[in-house]
Amino acid sequence: MDRRSWLAGLAACGAALPMWAGPAQAGAVEVIARSKPSVVAVGSFRPTDNPRFTFRGTGFAVDDGTLVVTNAHVVPELPADAVGAHVAVLVRREGQSPELRRASVLQLVRGHDLALLRIDGAPLPVLPLAAPAAITEGQSVVLMGFPLGGALGFTPVSHRGMISSITPIAAPVANARQLNEAAISRIRQGSFDIYQLDATAYPGNSGGPVLDADSGQVMGVVNSVFIKGSKETALTDPSGISYALPVRLVAELLRLPR
Repeated sequence: MDRRSWLAGLAACGAALPMWAGPAQAGAVEVIARSKPSVVAVGSFRPTDNPRFTFRGTGFAVDDGTLVVTNAHVVPELPADAVGAHVAVLVRREGQSPELRRASVLQLVRGHDLALLRIDGAPLPVLPLAAPAAITEGQSVVLMGFPLGGALGFTPVSHRGMISSITPIAAPVANARQLNEAAISRIRQGSFDIYQLDATAYPGNSGGPVLDADSGQVMGVVNSVFIKGSKETALTDPSGISYALPVRLVAELLRLPR
C-alpha cells in the first residue's frame, strides 16, 4: 500500500492524520499529464517564411492563463520591415494539431533572462508557483519542454532530475576585458541564486518549467546547459548538467507593471 492509500485508509476509519501528512502528493506520472496543456512552444510567425512558424524555445502559462513565462533570449527580435510578422506560440490540443496564437511582449528582463508574454485566445490551464523558501537542494524535479523543437514534434517532453546545487550566478571576472554586455547587466541587477540540475536539457528546453516532481508546482525556469566542448556536443554528448532560474524571479516578473 502506498502512502496516499494508507493516509486515505486512516481518514476513512476516523483516525487522526499525522502532522507531517500535508497535502496529497501527485507523483511524477500525474504531474506530467496535468502539466502538459500549460506548456507551449514559443517562436515567431512570418507569412513569407516556410515554415511560417520558427521555433525558439519553451514557455508555460501562469496567472490568468493568458500570460506565458519564457526566457528573454527565446523571444524573437523581429525586423521592423517584416510585414505580418509577430511573436507566436503553439498551443497543444489533445488529439489535434497544435494551435498557433499571436503573442505580445509585456515584459523583457534581460538581466534575469525572463520574459512575460500575453497570448490571444482562451486562457490555458496554469501552472502554480512553488513557495521559494520551501525549495532545497536534493528535491526531485521534472523538466518539461521541446528539447529538439519540431524534430520531435510539438508535444512536450519530460526529463527527471534533482536540484544538485543552489549557487550564485554572478562570478567575478579576471579583468575588465572579460566584461561584456550580459555580464554588466547581471552586475547591475545584482547577484542572485540559480539552480544547478542533474538533468539533461537541450537548447529547445530554454524557458520551460522546472516542476516539483511530487506537487507539480513551478520551482524554476530552464535557462542554460553546461557544454563540455563545442556547441555541437550539447546534442551528441550532453553534460547532464543544466541550470534554472529560481521561481522567486518569476514572482517578481509577475509583479512588474504591465
